[in-house]
Amino acid sequence: MWAYDLAEALLSEDLPRRWAHSQGVAGRARTLAPILGPDTDLLEAAAVLHDVGYSPRITDTGFHPLDGARFLRNVERVDERVVRLVAHHSCALLEAEERGLREELKAEFPLEEPGLVDALIYCDMTTTPDGTPTTTPARVAEIVSRYGPDSIVGRFIRRAEPEIHAAAQRVERRLTLAGPGA
Repeated sequence: MWAYDLAEALLSEDLPRRWAHSQGVAGRARTLAPILGPDTDLLEAAAVLHDVGYSPRITDTGFHPLDGARFLRNVERVDERVVRLVAHHSCALLEAEERGLREELKAEFPLEEPGLVDALIYCDMTTTPDGTPTTTPARVAEIVSRYGPDSIVGRFIRRAEPEIHAAAQRVERRLTLAGPGA
């Protein structure tokens, strides 16, 4: 898939751990095929690309969802739905608010369909930095520990925590309803 090639080119050399995480998030997205149907490929593309804004080659504002989405839209001409998912992944509006970029992000990139937004939150927040599965409480704790509780990211993730858990629960409920054979 083209998205893997692009994410690998931007992340693997400079940020190998971020690349491992992105691959894990994309793998998680594939497991959601029973509830995503025709949107599975779209979510998988967004999942593998969600952190490209960390690439030092494309960083502009220092806010990776915005930088990644702008690069994907303006340089790579990626499908608008993928771009919107990258722009808003994992409660990005709350972090944008902490950075004084909320209105900019909101005006430039409309929100994508809520079920897909939940699915990307689930995939990102149930995958460790090394690309292995985890729980949302463990992932939030890891992020706070890595960045510090008083950092922008630490403050944002604690504010986002209830929505992160709720999104994961909604996805897990949809998977349960879809059943094992779906």
